[in-house]
Amino acid sequence: MTKHKLFKLGAAAALTVTGVSAITSLKTARAANFTAIKRVKINYLPGKGLNIWTNYNKGKFMGYRAKDGTIWNVAETAVDKKGNLWYKVGTREWIEARYTVDVGMDTPASTNAKTKDKVTNVSTKKKSTKKTKKTKKSTAKNGVNNVISLGTVTKKSTKKSKATKAAKVKKAKQIVDAAVKKTGKKATTKKVASTQASSKAGAIVALAKQQVGKPYAWGANGPDSFDCSSLVQYVFKNAAGMNLPRTTYDQVKVGQTVYQKSQANGQPVSANNLQVGDLLFWGSESAPYHVAIYIGNNQYVNAATPEQGTILQTMTSYFAPTIVKRVL
Repeated sequence: MTKHKLFKLGAAAALTVTGVSAITSLKTARAANFTAIKRVKINYLPGKGLNIWTNYNKGKFMGYRAKDGTIWNVAETAVDKKGNLWYKVGTREWIEARYTVDVGMDTPASTNAKTKDKVTNVSTKKKSTKKTKKTKKSTAKNGVNNVISLGTVTKKSTKKSKATKAAKVKKAKQIVDAAVKKTGKKATTKKVASTQASSKAGAIVALAKQQVGKPYAWGANGPDSFDCSSLVQYVFKNAAGMNLPRTTYDQVKVGQTVYQKSQANGQPVSANNLQVGDLLFWGSESAPYHVAIYIGNNQYVNAATPEQGTILQTMTSYFAPTIVKRVL
């Protein structure tokens, strides 16, 4: 019998889950204790499920899916050979991060997370207390008791002090922040921080301009050729020592939002609102399709297309960014 430990949902960062659910007569999912580094919601297609894989590199489809709209705890992140981000949600269960959105650690748990074409439901026996010395068979709808239908695992409520819960949630947030953006120690004064940001911005502009003229290649990581997101990652790492994520899906989650078209009533972003080193994105926040580096004077550097390569362009209202993120 193959055993899987699934990292299901709970109320805090360190979550205890229990229960057994039959996926097929030959596969049983068992729960495990773990510390979640973040929580994500499946953002795929309404009524559809996202495939769960055995690995993030050339993994195999495991035969069941994470249902759209459900929420999962993430124990580990990884980037595949193509630069796509993956989330580990079990002992060897992985889902693609681009089909998820981040949610808060206190988001209520979902009640149905996985779907499968063929599912064998089982009944579980529930023992009564020693005082009554009786055993009763539980009866639940569809023959399932204490088991969330269609292959999910149940939660076991735990009583913990508010102080312990707050400490673990804080620790989980620190892990996520460190994985997404490693910027070193913050400056002790605003003056020093401003000076450091200015110095990094200058180095970023200089290195970005040096890449102009290099070819575009999807999936390339530089330094000879780039795609849009790898250019951003390369410039910020080598000019400012900042480790940004590899893909636009995760880069758009970094830093402070200084402009978003939907919040600006459709008005295009103004150069007066931008700072050197800002990241310009095109598309929605959940699915951005392009990113560029703002270098001042209403201009930006980006790995545009295979035909254009890496070029310096001037912003226009015809092709204006929809989201601006400040990471310096």
